[in-house]
Amino acid sequence: HTSCQVLEMLETDSTEQNKLRSPVGMKSFIPDNISKYDNVFDVLKERGFIEQCTDEDAVRELLGKEKIKFYIGFDPTADCLHVGHFMQVIAIMYMQKFGHTPVVLLGGGTGMVGDPSGRSDMRTVMDVAEIDNNCNQFKKLFDRFIEFDEEWKYEGNQGVYSPGKENKTPEAGKAIAVNNGEWIRPLNFVEFVREVGSKFNVNNMLRAEAFKQRMEREGGLTFFEFSYMLMQSYDFMVMARDFDVRMEFGGDDQWSNIIGGVHLTRKMVGKEVYGMTFSLLTTSEGKKMGKTQKGALWLDPNRTSPFDFFQYWRNVSDADVEKCLRMLTFLPMDEVKRLASLEGAEINKAKEILAYEVTKLVHGEEEAKKALDAARAAFSGQAVANVPTVELEKAIFAGEGKGLVSLIKELGLVTSNGDGFRTIEQGGLSLNRKKVEDPKKNVTEADFEDGELLIQKGKKKFLKVVLK
Repeated sequence: HTSCQVLEMLETDSTEQNKLRSPVGMKSFIPDNISKYDNVFDVLKERGFIEQCTDEDAVRELLGKEKIKFYIGFDPTADCLHVGHFMQVIAIMYMQKFGHTPVVLLGGGTGMVGDPSGRSDMRTVMDVAEIDNNCNQFKKLFDRFIEFDEEWKYEGNQGVYSPGKENKTPEAGKAIAVNNGEWIRPLNFVEFVREVGSKFNVNNMLRAEAFKQRMEREGGLTFFEFSYMLMQSYDFMVMARDFDVRMEFGGDDQWSNIIGGVHLTRKMVGKEVYGMTFSLLTTSEGKKMGKTQKGALWLDPNRTSPFDFFQYWRNVSDADVEKCLRMLTFLPMDEVKRLASLEGAEINKAKEILAYEVTKLVHGEEEAKKALDAARAAFSGQAVANVPTVELEKAIFAGEGKGLVSLIKELGLVTSNGDGFRTIEQGGLSLNRKKVEDPKKNVTEADFEDGELLIQKGKKKFLKVVLK
């Protein structure tokens, strides 16, 4: 399609596209013509996901010849998934599309320690109630993207010596979910370090990048966190032993933990298992994507509105368009390459398609269309609907009102007072379509129209304040 044809597709009924969705048990939007390859390994390679493999040839052969169980672990560090997690969800969708069974591992046990990988300091220790609540919230969000066999259960395992089992074979085309708290929380410490800890060499562990970085920093690494690798490795061994999980996937920062699990499984139960890591979603400058002035880019519409979510992808740099289209959408690769090759003003059409496709995956087609319409209206200067809205007390703006710079800083439109003053001085801020020229301006009730104030930063960032 030409760019114009693709944009027209965004505005038309998606009935024909829906016919391409995967069959029974699938919630993904992956079309049947997603790739010329029939081995999911080649598909993941083509889309740029694969970073490292424990044995690339063996993994490719395994995924091509057999339908396996594989797992990805999610520690409940918050009560919501963010876009970094979504990369893993997309990998799950691809694997499921090609007939493999996803095991979504919720970290009710490992979350009690917290993974030190990629951390410059120790995570805040959460209590059991918070961990369990976060696990439950994670599962609800996963249900939006993946269909689970809810009758499948893990049974047994009260310690290192007590193998468990699955109550049934998972239903074809469906994922299963399990919480590692079931086998980690009942562990006896002496039993665990004797049977599991004895299989790990501390010198080798300290060579892991995650540990090396922390050892060099002030404060170092606690033994509490040092034990995390053993626990994650134990996860892999338990699932390989008890219900035949064959592979572990994770972000590239998980490589050392995955290697630990592969080795432990071989030593304790004599099974050959494999690991694969995915590229982290980073910008062309090497920075993690999904960070905004308000914090993480959440998948929950109550934490990050669909409009803000759309705008994030609409505003990625030109150099990141190809990577985002490739890894975050299910457009065919020929179309990804064509869109990424657009130049000048044309690249904005590719960004609009990117934003629409990712928002549709996360928030559904209706919300994606609303965000698209709102973004176009905002850009053209028409009435703006569906933009993020904040309700503030009328009293805040009574009398002399509130300093504009303080207001936009509190609303997350700028990072600091200095950033706010610069934005105004450079002509980058408008109130109800009128450019602000005085950086020391106070916002009063008189600035509101029918109790509403539309704040615009630059060409693309909007926020509506409503009086209550």
